[in-house]
Amino acid sequence: MPVIGDAAPEFDLPRDGGGTISLSSLRPKKVVLYFYPRDDTPGCTKEAIAFTGLGADFDAANTQVIGISKDTVAKHDKFVAKHELGVALVSDAESDVCEQYGVWVEKNMYGKKSMGIERATFLIDGEGKVAQVWRKVKVPGHAEAVLEAAQAL
Repeated sequence: MPVIGDAAPEFDLPRDGGGTISLSSLRPKKVVLYFYPRDDTPGCTKEAIAFTGLGADFDAANTQVIGISKDTVAKHDKFVAKHELGVALVSDAESDVCEQYGVWVEKNMYGKKSMGIERATFLIDGEGKVAQVWRKVKVPGHAEAVLEAAQAL
């Protein structure tokens, strides 16, 4: 798992609407990389809507917001259309990027253990270094806290 000051692991993943996004292609923009478990679930929907609502503020801070889950691009497209989302969503179907960022973890829900994505966010500076990390994210107020950190960079 990368920590503050580390080079952020590179990726090149398919995105909603077609095409791909690579981390290095976004430089010198700052990047908010938020990992979430699944499209169209209550917490994930609230998080995506919160980041979308602050889109103009992230743009003003020269920051690109990208959501990552294992969902397919087709599911991302439906999720974006249903909730009119304004953030880029990329598909990490093989969970390679999730593993590189240390968010593919064992979860325990009602006594049943399974592997899944831990809700986490990484703020990456314009040089590709990890500037801040939020683990085990709670959605209320999170997008605002991330925006504040991006504006301070």
